[in-house]
Amino acid sequence: MRDLTGFVETRQQLLTLKPNHRMNWIGFAVAHHLNSNALKAVEILEAYEGTLEDDFPPDNERCEHGEMLLYKISLLEESGSLERALDELHKKELKIVDKLAYKEQEVSLLVKLGRFEEGATLYKALLAMNPDNYRYYEGLQKCVGLYSENSQYSSDQIELLDKLYKSLRQQYNWSSAVKRIPLDFLQGDKFREAADNYIRPLLTKGVPSLFSDLSPLYDHPGKADILEQLILALEHSIRTTGRYPGREDKEPPSTLMWALFLLAQHYDRRGQYDLSLSKIDEAIEHTPTVIDLYSAKSRILKHAGDLAAAAALADEARCMDLADRYINSECVKRMLQADQVPLGEKTAVLFTKDGDQHNNLHDMQCMWYELASGESYFRQGDLGRALKKFLSVEKHYADITEDQFDFHSYCLRKMTLRTYVEMLKFQDRLHSHSYFHKAAVGAIRCYIRLHDSPSKLTAEEDDDISKLPPSQKKKLRQKQRKAEARAKKEAEGKNEESSASNVSKTGKRTVKPVDPDPHGEKLLQVEDPLAEATRYLKLLQKNSPDSVETHFLSFEVNVRRQKVLLAFQAVKQLLRLNAEHPDTHRCLIKFFHKVDSMAAPVTDTEKLIWSVLEAERPAISQLHEKSLKEANKVFLEKHQASLMHRAAVAELLYALQPEKKPEAVKLIEESTNNPVATNGALGPVKEWKLKDCITVHKLLETVLDQNAALRWKERCAEYFPFSTYFGGRLSSAVANSAYNQSKNPENGSADHSQSSPTVDPLAPNGKLEAFKDLTIRP
Repeated sequence: MRDLTGFVETRQQLLTLKPNHRMNWIGFAVAHHLNSNALKAVEILEAYEGTLEDDFPPDNERCEHGEMLLYKISLLEESGSLERALDELHKKELKIVDKLAYKEQEVSLLVKLGRFEEGATLYKALLAMNPDNYRYYEGLQKCVGLYSENSQYSSDQIELLDKLYKSLRQQYNWSSAVKRIPLDFLQGDKFREAADNYIRPLLTKGVPSLFSDLSPLYDHPGKADILEQLILALEHSIRTTGRYPGREDKEPPSTLMWALFLLAQHYDRRGQYDLSLSKIDEAIEHTPTVIDLYSAKSRILKHAGDLAAAAALADEARCMDLADRYINSECVKRMLQADQVPLGEKTAVLFTKDGDQHNNLHDMQCMWYELASGESYFRQGDLGRALKKFLSVEKHYADITEDQFDFHSYCLRKMTLRTYVEMLKFQDRLHSHSYFHKAAVGAIRCYIRLHDSPSKLTAEEDDDISKLPPSQKKKLRQKQRKAEARAKKEAEGKNEESSASNVSKTGKRTVKPVDPDPHGEKLLQVEDPLAEATRYLKLLQKNSPDSVETHFLSFEVNVRRQKVLLAFQAVKQLLRLNAEHPDTHRCLIKFFHKVDSMAAPVTDTEKLIWSVLEAERPAISQLHEKSLKEANKVFLEKHQASLMHRAAVAELLYALQPEKKPEAVKLIEESTNNPVATNGALGPVKEWKLKDCITVHKLLETVLDQNAALRWKERCAEYFPFSTYFGGRLSSAVANSAYNQSKNPENGSADHSQSSPTVDPLAPNGKLEAFKDLTIRP
């Protein structure tokens, strides 16, 4: 409950009642610490130590006592008494069992006291214990004055860092961290040389995670181009001579396959999907038995927009190792992304216990699965099932919050005090976790859609009931109540049957409740969807205040609830976070357009709201001495080259001046997909992202112009030839695509009866062999 004042009082009473009980002393100290009074907590722990004998602790309590001492020192550090903390640490060295924690605490205090030489010596001692701990290298850099938060270094600093890591490499030549960290700060030829030395042994060894390791370097300007030239040179040399450039030793045949694998992932990251697929196909042809190749090809096809082909390739990988849970999970994710929910469910339950599999997935708190299937149901318009999945994730977080009760007494008894305080801090920010954020966003979107278009079935039922005479209404209600009672009785009967059948070997019955609402139909019967959405919105505002999505949803909900000031508050938060974001501009103009079109204020409350808006409006720089139309025009001039900004401007132009619809459509259609500036890329990489183009298509289709939407679809099919959404010529959605041509190799013609591939869940192993042969054809 976080009633910390009450906690202190309760702990004081417990200590007064039983002062000879160690746990009461510790509990009282922790209570003061949580109440932001670290020095008082130290006093209590010292008072407790004063009651102990000199030869304490006995052997069986040494660990617990050492933990308490480390906790006391961390309290002194937190309160700023650094010298005292260091003296206490040295004094109690013999009584602290955890020597690694002792050294880490000591070096932390030395660095804070500015004793960097001693700190550097200690960090080197820690590196001798674990030379792959990145935090130790970071600490050592701080001690020698060569650390930067944003990884920006001068040329002199880079030279000194290079020398430092060369000397460390001689000491810890088996460490991968000491070879990988210099890649973050080195530039130009030195970077190329270091990357070459780092990549070669890992390609020879065949490390599948090499690209994941190098991936952060793609955010550094120019490094992606150097990596491309380097990997291409290695690939060419191995292909032609069988060895690395400048080397005498021959490489094993697998090295070429791993080089192709790395290149495929590189081109995938740069958005050159045709090159990426040609490389991965060559790697598969070279060694058809490596599962990682099929998984990578599945990922490439997903990024390229062919979700059905990606799901089939993932299934191909899964069938190559049926005992691998990770590959199974990745396959399920691809199937759900392709909206193949029934097949995804069948595949997911292969790794659950027998019986009610869906309850098993829920009991295992398998949140990624629930989020992915919820998003799939939402895309398909099945709001009941989508809500059910999103709300089950929210239920998991409620369970996690309840689970902390088991630890309050256990941690005090076992003296794991530092971890206990960390756990409490983690609980305070629990709802800021990305899974909860996604689930809350999904639920809010479901409720908004439910409010905008309420269930036709319930609306029709209400209309039918309202037309009936009172006597028949009464009969109908009685009939409904009886049906509900009957259904409840049947569910209880099923429970009893299942509990009778679920008798384990020990004779215990495992009762599994039957889900009374498997399709989420009852969740759709809420009286006020926006009130439900507001519940989740408050949690997002409290725990994810720096997310643009949070305030965008806040705007959408509050505009519908007619809460003018709350909607304006959301607009101000969006302007604070990112004033140039298309959604921020959209919300700002829509809000003031709505305000301008509202009737003049009548009540005192309305007048007060209007006075607030009038006072705030001039302070917004985007609207200062400008009309909404002018502000929209200025925004367009600032972001001429961006597709999403142009789409936002076009939507608002149509909202402000409906007669200018052709001009709004023209704004979008005149957007140009310019190549991204790259030095060494072997082909044009375009700016537009597939996700953005799909969003623009939906805007044209639903708001602006159906014909323009068709033209846009044809245009994007050229840019994204693998996209099933746009029907690209190389996608599995097109009858004469490479995939469909490979389906019937005997006569060389495709089966035109289906426009997209279907996955037969009853096939012997669920494979779609043809996807393996998906190649680039002109």
